[in-house]
Amino acid sequence: MPSATPPPAWEGRRAVTGTEPEAAALLGWLTDPEAPRLCLVTGAPGSGKTALLGWLAQYGPRAGRQRRRTPRALVPLAGQSALGATWTIADRLGVVARSPDELVHALATSEARPSGRAVLLLTDLHAAAEPAALTELIGELAEVGRVRLVVEARTDSPAPEALRSARRATVVDLEGEPAPADGAPAEPVRPLPDLSDPLAVCAADPLLVTTAYVTGSGDGSDGGVVDDHGGLRSAWLRAGQSLCRAQAPTDRALVLLAALGDGADPRLRPALAELAEGAAWRLRWARNRGDLTPPWPGPVAVLGAAGGPLEGTLLVGDRTGTVRLLHEADASSAGRLAHTVPGRVTALAPSPDGTVLLLDERGRLHSVRGTVPRAPYLERLTEAVSKTLSRHPGTALAAIAGSVVVGDRLGSVHAFGLTGLHQAAPHSGRVTAVTAVESETPFVCSGGVDGTVRLWTPGRDPRPEPLAERRSPVVSLHATETPYGPVIAVAWADGLVELHRPDGGPTLSFRPGPPVRAVAVTGGGALLVGTDESLVCLVPAAKEKFFRSSPER
Repeated sequence: MPSATPPPAWEGRRAVTGTEPEAAALLGWLTDPEAPRLCLVTGAPGSGKTALLGWLAQYGPRAGRQRRRTPRALVPLAGQSALGATWTIADRLGVVARSPDELVHALATSEARPSGRAVLLLTDLHAAAEPAALTELIGELAEVGRVRLVVEARTDSPAPEALRSARRATVVDLEGEPAPADGAPAEPVRPLPDLSDPLAVCAADPLLVTTAYVTGSGDGSDGGVVDDHGGLRSAWLRAGQSLCRAQAPTDRALVLLAALGDGADPRLRPALAELAEGAAWRLRWARNRGDLTPPWPGPVAVLGAAGGPLEGTLLVGDRTGTVRLLHEADASSAGRLAHTVPGRVTALAPSPDGTVLLLDERGRLHSVRGTVPRAPYLERLTEAVSKTLSRHPGTALAAIAGSVVVGDRLGSVHAFGLTGLHQAAPHSGRVTAVTAVESETPFVCSGGVDGTVRLWTPGRDPRPEPLAERRSPVVSLHATETPYGPVIAVAWADGLVELHRPDGGPTLSFRPGPPVRAVAVTGGGALLVGTDESLVCLVPAAKEKFFRSSPER
């Protein structure tokens, strides 16, 4: 395909020669708030359709103008499966989706910070590996209010008629004779890698691998039996959105290793671990859906790493409200938390004395006593916080010795302590997560739907600059004191997990693939990442470099 990027002298404003009227029509559609959300660009092969969409992806206001440019994402569909396209679109739009249905739902319900109605530019629908399934997905996306779509397909393919018959659409037809193809190089046929070779799939085009795994191409199997390639296929489809991002084979190998089930070919794990040696993390263990030794603990909704009497124990809550106890060393079962909280648990906070505080879906506080007798003043503090939350529900919860920290839906954080109540309002919109650290200088860390992570020492003003900020809402936070100093784990709604130091310095990141529900950090500095599909434990590959490097100022 010829380059769709205009020469620099055009500043992204001049359309491809011969398509100026169609370019004007596209701009008219783009700026008309009453226009249909779907625009079809049709025409014969070689008529300039793909180049026109490439030009639109680059087009922007004239130099010096202050008008905000509508976010646009160019997604080539040639050779893609519906699942591969789903992952690509989700990644470009800042959401996480494991299936086409989840993509539609995520875009319809996302709390991502608004930046204008995004425009998806989808090229070569007629050349997709699964054009019918993609046509159906496009039709559903056209019903989502936060996106508009420009879809390119040849006039003689079924897609334009199928999309036009189901909903309103603007049609831009590049009429006339197709451009001559003489001398134009044919698109090279990319050979499939060996789909059972972990090194080959990590180095190959990830969308090509996805299409092969989804459609079964290259398997050489018959009778409808799908070859799982020793467990590589299942692991790839579990972590696919992360794997399809642009990254080095070493990082892809780490993600694939974390997604590998315990029933996989035993040769895969050491091969992937060797390839992943250059990654920023080392995988300590992973428990995925279907694992038996030890068994997968179930979907993760909330997560905690306990200290005190529960040292070395993880608390893992699911969507039903059950909280399981796991051994930190290998995620094997250590029983269940005996609590009577009805419904869903939205946050949990292990206290240093062994008591576990829980926040229910109505924002009310519950306390589960540990095995060690609790000081009366701590009981009185918990009762006071519980009474407050019965009138003013909380949205996030944390606890340290002598303090309970609560976030609310208005963006405020409240630290209830033995010396009184301290409050701050660091967020715009709901507080989604809080954590607190008992260090030389105790601090509170909070995250919100506004995408910011902020630090605060009760009794002082919050730091004016956020520790981290992204366009995606924060979904989980956890901080702890380690032998190397305090660290903070952050998870965002777009699937990114980061490990930060409160004093600045380097940041480590990881994307497991599925939506991240909860994160935690152990006292030894290991990172725990919980999803609906897995629970993963990682440690920094170079702890000394991460913890001891000087912060950037």
